[in-house]
Amino acid sequence: MRAGVAAHHFEALGTICSLFGIGVSRAELAQGEFWIRVLGARVTRFSKCSELAVLNRSAGAWVDVSPEMEELLREALRAYELSAGLVNAAVLPSMLAIGYTRPLAEGVSTATIEDARPAPPLTEVLAVRSRRARLERECGLDLGGIAKGWMADRLSVQLGTNVLANIGGDLRAMGPGPKGDGWPVGFGGVTVMLCDQGAATSSMRRRRWGELHHLIDPRTGLPSTSELQEVSVVAVTGCDAEIVAKTALLLGPELATAYCAAHAQASWLSR
Repeated sequence: MRAGVAAHHFEALGTICSLFGIGVSRAELAQGEFWIRVLGARVTRFSKCSELAVLNRSAGAWVDVSPEMEELLREALRAYELSAGLVNAAVLPSMLAIGYTRPLAEGVSTATIEDARPAPPLTEVLAVRSRRARLERECGLDLGGIAKGWMADRLSVQLGTNVLANIGGDLRAMGPGPKGDGWPVGFGGVTVMLCDQGAATSSMRRRRWGELHHLIDPRTGLPSTSELQEVSVVAVTGCDAEIVAKTALLLGPELATAYCAAHAQASWLSR
């Protein structure tokens, strides 16, 4: 990034985050970091006192949720519909079964693959009302990448009119960028210029331990066996890009190209 662009880098949500802005102070970018940390603590599944943890152990009862959690849960339902069920937040039991019970920086637990099972239809187990939500018994949610894309979208709007928010590879670019031709972002071995667009990468190459990885196929409840290893997508928003990239990867090479052509502005597929 050229001179005149304020930049702020930090680790949060178990990943690397970067905020850039023109006409934005470093103090304002630092406030953006604070917003991510506070909201992230409320939507993580790794803290027993988070909003998500309260919902996950509610045993079928209606619970109060914040406006942000309500919006994020509605986004998870939208992702389920847009992906024809392939982006399903109700995969938490399978994620626990493969040993992903805590942040990977703390190490994985012993896998109990025999406990993994196909995820139930999200629309049948999650109900959302104004400031209220209900999750069926013996179900659990992991908001994962949806939360990162959603945060990138919301934060970019909060920060200004010419900014880039990158939350662990889920990003949203607003405005014309440093030189007026967009914000430069590397994807698929090339640099693309983004202007009022989102981008995301879904990969089976990251977050691996032995033969296992974190990307669950909700149809089986097991780590994906797609012949695609990585998919990067440019879309209207960061959350849309996250949804499309993950869906395409799970679909595999035969269907991914057509799906991306229908739902993405650009895509890169890697076997």
